Amino acid sequence: MANSRSSQLGPEARPVALPEDDDASSIPKASGRVRLPIHVLWSGAPKAYDLDVRQDRIRVYEQVLREGTADDVRFFVDVDQLIEFWGELVLPRSVRRAWAGWILQHRNVEIAS
Repeated sequence: MANSRSSQLGPEARPVALPEDDDASSIPKASGRVRLPIHVLWSGAPKAYDLDVRQDRIRVYEQVLREGTADDVRFFVDVDQLIEFWGELVLPRSVRRAWAGWILQHRNVEIAS
């Protein structure tokens, strides 16, 4: 077992789901009370989140952006709200860099990575 992180191990090594079409208005988005799929929230007891509560939505975004697939991102993440919450999100550097680039390319908005 490895006892330290490297470029091949840890959060920086994970791929970041960046669906090109996440901004499309035709994609249905989650609302109200939700439960995250087991591959996103894989530790601890299942938990319901209320997306109408800011802190719950922030926790969902953090988990989905770190652990989710492109389909999870499409369903759970609203880009306008992602930009609004950006400064409050706790994310690995690799996720912040990737999404800062996506937002710049697709929205022409510069955010800190």
